Amino acid sequence: MATRKQYPLRIDPDIWDAVQRWANDEMRSSNSQIEWILRDALKRYGRLPKDSSKQTMK
Repeated sequence: MATRKQYPLRIDPDIWDAVQRWANDEMRSSNSQIEWILRDALKRYGRLPKDSSKQTMK
């Protein structure tokens, strides 16, 4: 498993609640959901590094 960067996140409470509900709906942790959201956005905008394709999340 790849090493993960730890980063404290300051986030609006309403956004946090929405992320938690979404994560619960998909049976993921909030952390995994945030990573999925970020990865999806990076992929959509062509900013995902080429070597990160091995870390694809469903």
